[in-house]
Amino acid sequence: MDFRHQATTLEGLAGAAVDALLLVVVGEALDPALDPALGKVLKDAIEHGDLALKKGKTLYFHRPAGVRAARVAVAVAADGSPKAVKAAAAAGLGLLKSGGARQLGVAVVGAPLDAAVAEALVIAASDATYLYRHTKPSAPPAPAFSSLALLSPKGDAKAVQQGLRRGRAIAAGVELAREYANRPANHCTPTVLASVAKKLGKTYELKVEVLDRPALEKLGMGAFLAVAQGSDEPPRFIVARYEGAAKGEAPVVLVGKGITFDTGGISIKPAAEMDEMKFDMGGAASVLGTLRAIAELKPALNLVCLIPACENMPSGRAVKPGDVVTSLSGQTIEILNTDAEGRLILCDALTYAERFKPAVVVDIATLTGACVVALGHHHTGLFASTDDVAAKMIDASRAANDPCWRLPLDEEYDEALKSNFADMGNVGGRAGGAITAAMFLRRYTGKYPWAHLDIAGTAWRSGAAKGATGRPVGLLTHFVLGYAR
Repeated sequence: MDFRHQATTLEGLAGAAVDALLLVVVGEALDPALDPALGKVLKDAIEHGDLALKKGKTLYFHRPAGVRAARVAVAVAADGSPKAVKAAAAAGLGLLKSGGARQLGVAVVGAPLDAAVAEALVIAASDATYLYRHTKPSAPPAPAFSSLALLSPKGDAKAVQQGLRRGRAIAAGVELAREYANRPANHCTPTVLASVAKKLGKTYELKVEVLDRPALEKLGMGAFLAVAQGSDEPPRFIVARYEGAAKGEAPVVLVGKGITFDTGGISIKPAAEMDEMKFDMGGAASVLGTLRAIAELKPALNLVCLIPACENMPSGRAVKPGDVVTSLSGQTIEILNTDAEGRLILCDALTYAERFKPAVVVDIATLTGACVVALGHHHTGLFASTDDVAAKMIDASRAANDPCWRLPLDEEYDEALKSNFADMGNVGGRAGGAITAAMFLRRYTGKYPWAHLDIAGTAWRSGAAKGATGRPVGLLTHFVLGYAR
């Protein structure tokens, strides 16, 4: 979809050259400057009880008198914040996307259209029009929208263009993350993820290296290889670099968990909902999506993306509960539960990250069901080694409308990882499972500032709306941009 700013005033909205017009209304009264033709139909709808200026209310008009657009949708926002406007726009787009309109105009009535709101509107439109069809040729036709114009005064142009640019990049990154997370495990293998990274490298002139099993063996990635050994699918370790700053400038490093299917291994999962374990590479997908967004925005910074990718399968070769493996760091791990595999592939990637002398390292993983129990499906779990990194992450989450919540890393939790047969076990007890998983990862991050995002509750939805969300591409993109010079 083409996104642009179209200069107009509230008084001129009725004459906007679009097929469909979406009005996001803020406030408990209509702005008196609103075009008389639109104001008349809205006031009439309010007077007759068909519309109320309350959060969540929507209404559709077809060919209203005096309005150039054949279709007009109204959605009422709680306030003028990006979060509220985005939610209202999503509801309003639901009234329009099944029609035949191609040119869509969006105006915010009762609040300014700044960069943050413009970004939120672009992402809402992209989310509303995304349709998975890679393995479903019978999927319904995609919405007909070919362009979206943000309608506001000429004086808003600079801020709106800034928001449009950032929103376009993030929306494209989110779509990439959703697309590959949604694909079944036989259509999105570690080799496929590597090919996606290579394609991004070719498109955006990035440095992309893919390490295979012999290379991983030579490095000594014993924890990663232990998870991969039960599958016939070969593991891949993806190293992608965006270089937008001087060569010696410390990069931001993102590490994404890339388990393209997780059976649990010998500690096999229950059959119910196991199909959703194709989403266990949501961390890897979000890293690739963020890489795409950053490569498009071209900020002055260096970014390294590391993705350990493999399957976790049971077989005669699979790692067993009680086995002890040696990680790249030299620390030994007693594998008490083969379904706690994400931390095993991440720990070797986190050690590998040391060679880049990073400014900060962030790992992103669908790591623990315990995080879902703790936070549900709204907030991503955040763990950070310093208050500064945590503050930057929380600020980025607010800017992106992609919320996270900080959880503790007190040393007392580390006691649960003690082992009689290795330097550590890979799991603790049931209590505080998201925290003990983070404590395990922390043992590999002592040489740089670090954050861990547990996205088990936010990377996908279950039920009738089953599918990947693309989170936390928005959060990560804003966080990485915070390191630009």
